[in-house]
Amino acid sequence: MIKNIVYAVVFSVTVFANAQTPTTDTKMSIDEVVTVDDIEWGWLNPLRRDKSPSAGKLWGDRTKNEPAGFLVKFKKGFLSPPHIHNITYRGVVIQGLLHNDDEHAEKQWLPAGSFWQQPAGEVHITAADDTENMAFLDIQEGPYLVKPTSEAFDNEERPINVDKTNLVWLNANDIQWVDKKSNVQTAFLWGNHQENQLRATLLKIPAGFKGSIKNLSKNFRAVVISGKITHQFFKKGDKNVLESGSYFSAKENTITKITTDTETVIYIRSNGGFKVD
Repeated sequence: MIKNIVYAVVFSVTVFANAQTPTTDTKMSIDEVVTVDDIEWGWLNPLRRDKSPSAGKLWGDRTKNEPAGFLVKFKKGFLSPPHIHNITYRGVVIQGLLHNDDEHAEKQWLPAGSFWQQPAGEVHITAADDTENMAFLDIQEGPYLVKPTSEAFDNEERPINVDKTNLVWLNANDIQWVDKKSNVQTAFLWGNHQENQLRATLLKIPAGFKGSIKNLSKNFRAVVISGKITHQFFKKGDKNVLESGSYFSAKENTITKITTDTETVIYIRSNGGFKVD
């Protein structure tokens, strides 16, 4: 009997460790704005303190078992030891040059606007090579932990590194939920477009845009990757200038008014659709 219990525990731990990343987020988003000045910063890995990158909270708590989004700043010349993470994360470079790959791989420096995915359990290193380096990280579960290579495992997901020059941008004519007159372009990053499934999209908004984004799902979160926008919740909230690294979320059916003076790229993570007018 005791042996059977031990086998059951080992089996359950193995299944958990090798489970794939959740494809839904049941937490309902709220109407919220976090400007660059509002961000609270700390150490990504508190045990290493100043040898660790710094991390700034956008939403959620990366130390708990819940979805979270946060910024990470790396000093020039940063090079991590080989390690794994217990969960999968996705990242978008906001500033500088970053490399994330196997320790023996030739450096592939990803510039601002690039995207990568790091699967749970996969051994890798992270490096930075510019004066100032910053990325946005998105996790669907937590806590976000750094673990030794001896604990490596295969969760059947694979790493992805996409230089900004390899992103495929679709014009508004190709997308039903983007108004053709807006000249907004779209690049799909991850997830799928089945009902209530998580997906992430980049929107490239042209300079001089005056329009809106209507959230049609239970969960909608957006991060400014480059450029800046003037943001206002339709017919009510204050206007806020959101620069690179800023964040806003919206409740279902909330209309967000947006204007731009310069071309701006926004990362949108949603549990369903949205509409750009």
